Amino acid sequence: MKIIDKKDVASLIKDGDMVAISGSGGSGSPEALIRSVMDSYLSTGHPRNIGVTCGISPGNLTNDDVGMNMLAKEGLVGRAICAHLGMGRVFGNAIGSNQFPAFAVPLGVINHLYRAIAGHEEGIITHIGLGTFADPRIEGCAANEKAKELEPIVELININGKENLFYHSFKIDVALLKASYADKDGNISFQEEGIIGEQYNMAIATHNSGGIVIVEVKDVKEANAFRARDVLIHSSYVDYVVINPPTEELGDYNIPFYRPELTGDKRIKLEDIKIRPLDERKVCGRRSAMELKKGDVINLGVGMPDSVANVCAEEGMSENIYLSVESGPTGGVPIGGVVFGAAVNPDSVIPTAEQFDAYNGGSLDMAVLGLAEVDKDGNVNVSKFGTRVTGPGGFINITQSTKKVIFMGTFTAVNLEEKVEDGKLVIVKDGEKAKFVDKVQQITFSAKQAIKNNQEILYVTERCVFKLTKEGVALIEIAPGVDLQKDILDHMEFKPIISNDLKEMDKRIFQDKKMDIKGEFLSK
Repeated sequence: MKIIDKKDVASLIKDGDMVAISGSGGSGSPEALIRSVMDSYLSTGHPRNIGVTCGISPGNLTNDDVGMNMLAKEGLVGRAICAHLGMGRVFGNAIGSNQFPAFAVPLGVINHLYRAIAGHEEGIITHIGLGTFADPRIEGCAANEKAKELEPIVELININGKENLFYHSFKIDVALLKASYADKDGNISFQEEGIIGEQYNMAIATHNSGGIVIVEVKDVKEANAFRARDVLIHSSYVDYVVINPPTEELGDYNIPFYRPELTGDKRIKLEDIKIRPLDERKVCGRRSAMELKKGDVINLGVGMPDSVANVCAEEGMSENIYLSVESGPTGGVPIGGVVFGAAVNPDSVIPTAEQFDAYNGGSLDMAVLGLAEVDKDGNVNVSKFGTRVTGPGGFINITQSTKKVIFMGTFTAVNLEEKVEDGKLVIVKDGEKAKFVDKVQQITFSAKQAIKNNQEILYVTERCVFKLTKEGVALIEIAPGVDLQKDILDHMEFKPIISNDLKEMDKRIFQDKKMDIKGEFLSK
């Protein structure tokens, strides 16, 4: 292991190299290493035409020069294979505008591919992605038109009469990783990281491919300074270390300073929960929370689904469920916003690949995820909207493997104005964009596959609830104060099945006081 200056990192990357980059949105990004690549390219034109691979692309949901945005310079990147492409908006827009070919691969798949690459395996065989845009019969993970011109990265195979997808391995030349500390021998500690992520698998995949492993750390400690269990990457797999002390320059992005409540080193007393005002978001959270059972292990998606956690806290149910995040933590309270992925007071934190081993096998009892577009067949799109490309993240793994899935969101979008008063939903101004469409732009969730897997699927909105059936999408509940024709059917591009037992949503959801559902929850 050799300590180098961050300005020398780019000189170790050749034109056309495939570079693995750690991070998960606002956590775990090797910012100093990525910046070195950008600065070198802007001043010398090299390295150029590199490949990049990552899980949840580093970024802060802005156009700022952070994370993957720094690589969105024309000519710098020649190909991308990532699970999520939208945390850096400039990077995602470059893909949407066809600047370079990109493939969007399910998060669990890309993590397991890193393991396969490390083991010199040809790829991985899995059911994850069947019926979605990852399926080669649909888009084959291609995130833009340029990707469709390249050799496929996934193919359909049949094993014992069952359809499977075979995702191809690829060589990794350089790994750019972030960790807590190195010791003088080059052992890498993750003792202060809230997320372990893909770093170990990326390091071994790169090393076993004959590549170079570069790790950004806060500082270098004396030899043998760490407990063996805190060393995730052994010195024999590390080529270079860059010291980059944390600063507040980027605010909370990338969690610059040690927070022991994220690692389990300290448990903090959470402040009294701030009760969310009764709005459409809380209505959706309340209706979804009514599906929970004591002891459930639950994954909550980014954004609107986190209202379920707020409702559980208000109703006194939090201690009887386990919230799980695909990046590795289980238990505690997941952090929302840009640094989504870590959790306060987690019970356990494991690498992302191992979390998906559990998820793929059905360890989750329920998942509550976002709802952007739903079509007449029940398919859901959360990964592509016109030229805006985000990719699926862990969405496909979770929705294809979980017993019960709730897709949650407002019924319409763009300039929607609503209020809840007198126990009813009042639509002041309807949204300009329909979410229930004839055909989704991209299939991130396959209704056909869910029916085949006997999953229970609900679509929860503030004004009605739908259920996926073998016959199609069925309307099963309607909010008090809502007109079926004017407020629902007139804003859908298809006509749903109207249940013969169409019910009014529970009135308690629309009253500005606790619902007192804990007793029902505990008795299930």
